[in-house]
Amino acid sequence: MAERKHVVIVGGGFGGIMAAKQLKKADVDVTLIDKSNHHLFQPLLYQVATAALSPGDIAVPIRAILGEHKGMKVLLGNVININKKERYVELEEGRKISFDYLVLAPGAQYNYFDNEDWEKHAPGLKSIGDALQVRERILLSLEQAEQLDDPKLREPYLTYVIIGGGPTGVEMAGAIGEIAKRNMMRDYSTFSKNETRIFLVEAAPRILNGYPESLAEKAQQTLEDMGVRVLTDTPVTDISEDEVAFSEGAIKTPNIIWAAGVAASPLLSALDTDQDRTGRVKVTDDLSIPDDENIFVIGDAAHKKDEDGNPLPALAPVAMQQGKYIGKLIKGEISGEQRTPFYYTDKGTMATIGRAKAIADIRGFKFSGFFAWILWSIVHILFLIGFRSRFRVFAEWMWHYFTFKRGVRLITDRFTEKD
Repeated sequence: MAERKHVVIVGGGFGGIMAAKQLKKADVDVTLIDKSNHHLFQPLLYQVATAALSPGDIAVPIRAILGEHKGMKVLLGNVININKKERYVELEEGRKISFDYLVLAPGAQYNYFDNEDWEKHAPGLKSIGDALQVRERILLSLEQAEQLDDPKLREPYLTYVIIGGGPTGVEMAGAIGEIAKRNMMRDYSTFSKNETRIFLVEAAPRILNGYPESLAEKAQQTLEDMGVRVLTDTPVTDISEDEVAFSEGAIKTPNIIWAAGVAASPLLSALDTDQDRTGRVKVTDDLSIPDDENIFVIGDAAHKKDEDGNPLPALAPVAMQQGKYIGKLIKGEISGEQRTPFYYTDKGTMATIGRAKAIADIRGFKFSGFFAWILWSIVHILFLIGFRSRFRVFAEWMWHYFTFKRGVRLITDRFTEKD
């Protein structure tokens, strides 16, 4: 009897989870390794950061997703090295796990463009910890502003700078606009909503660079109508604890959020294969690396071009389709089937800007406003894993929509720096 193959999946994000789910009933042993014990729905992290949702609404234990299946194992660990020749991955504590097939879906990290000291002053949104840190900064600033009678002294605490005009930056700016201009102002008596300043800063000539220009313009106009000041062609030159500097000026505030770009996981350098300028691995048509057909790279870690020669975007739908494809490929190959190339089906792009405001491009059909927002909401609820998460997010959104209140306005003191 032939020995069962061992598939190691690194990463419990969209791609890794989809690959594992495809292999649950296959004649293989599967080990999924992740630094966290939960799968995180990253597209809604900004709503945790802006007190609209709780962490538990968008995070599900990986073991609960995969269930109890013979040969399926989940390990909490950090993979620090890959040995292609001897066929094993090495964990931080020194443990080595052998593989026959390796699926790398480690995700990405924020790219501070060789200015790593900026990270402590301008956190990004890649984990629950990041989101809670941003939430605490926002809520603490409102509390600090409430204690000051002088408008000039209050100004920095009521100023918010979001760096990066992609979907995350746009959605974050819109959410803070909702907080600052409407949702939380009734809780404070010292200052008014007119004192709040929100800046969305983008180095490129326009925001939402990967979206149709007409929708990007609509998004910018909507943000500006909400009171957000959009600064394009404005690269950041420095970030300190309470200031963002540009070539022609600076903005004083402790509320700085980074959404300006990502870089692939440094783990990928262990593959010793071609990578693009952001560190993503250049993969073949079946998502394997050029010199090893049984090592696959998917999601944010993979540089794969579409039929027009353009790199696929680092989006959840791409990772999900790739993960599903890899799971089926491995299962089929073990059964004697031939490999077929991966093709991505683009079902459209969307971004929400605020209450009942969104933009959408669904296979060439471009629209915005309330209907786009409804569609965005439905799609994101359906993408959540499990009935419990879907129900809780739907209930929170309905409560927020009809009451104009955000329910998770808690300062836990977890991320406050101590003397």
